[in-house]
Amino acid sequence: MTSVDILPILVLAILLGFFFFGFLLVRRTLMGLREGYEDGQQ
Repeated sequence: MTSVDILPILVLAILLGFFFFGFLLVRRTLMGLREGYEDGQQ
C-alpha cells in the first residue's frame, strides 16, 4: 500500500468523524430544546 492510497481513506475517516460529531451535537440540542419546552408547559 502506498501513501497515495492512504489519503482518501484518511479524508473519508475525517468526514465520517465530523458527520458523527454533528449528528450527536444536533441530537443533544434537540433533546435540550424538547426538555425546556416540556418544563415550560408545566
